[in-house]
Amino acid sequence: MIYDIAIGEKNYRLELDRASGEWSCRLDGCVIEADAVLVRPGVLSLRLANQCYEVRCEHLAGGLKIWIGQDSLNVEVRDPRSLRGRSRASDEQGVKKLIAPMPGKVVRVLVEQGTHVEAGAGIMVVEAMKMQNEVKSPKKGKVQRLLVSQGATVNAGDVLAIVE
Repeated sequence: MIYDIAIGEKNYRLELDRASGEWSCRLDGCVIEADAVLVRPGVLSLRLANQCYEVRCEHLAGGLKIWIGQDSLNVEVRDPRSLRGRSRASDEQGVKKLIAPMPGKVVRVLVEQGTHVEAGAGIMVVEAMKMQNEVKSPKKGKVQRLLVSQGATVNAGDVLAIVE
């Protein structure tokens, strides 16, 4: 999982992977030894290197407010693959390309070319590593073109469809 994180005026790229019950964490390309456990809703026990922290989180309209001890920070977290990470204003204008979030196989095409769709409507399902990921329309509009069909193998970044 890759996240773009803004804390104040500073931006970071966070890459998280979980294998064999352990987290692999890279912050701006640097490996960080980390582990986290959800203690109760909104509270994490976080270990970075040999330091332990209790982190409290509150969801706000524009992101998160986190407390580490008595210090608080406003944090914006964006998942580059999700609709939440995209600007609503830009979604309403122009032609938008639906991009494959990861390499995989198209297992279902949910709409036909020329179909009118709402923002967030499922367009197709891509299977990767035995998980099915629904690719959704970034805007309200018409499916102008479907560039792949059911059974097609796709690479991350391939254009799957175009919505106008």
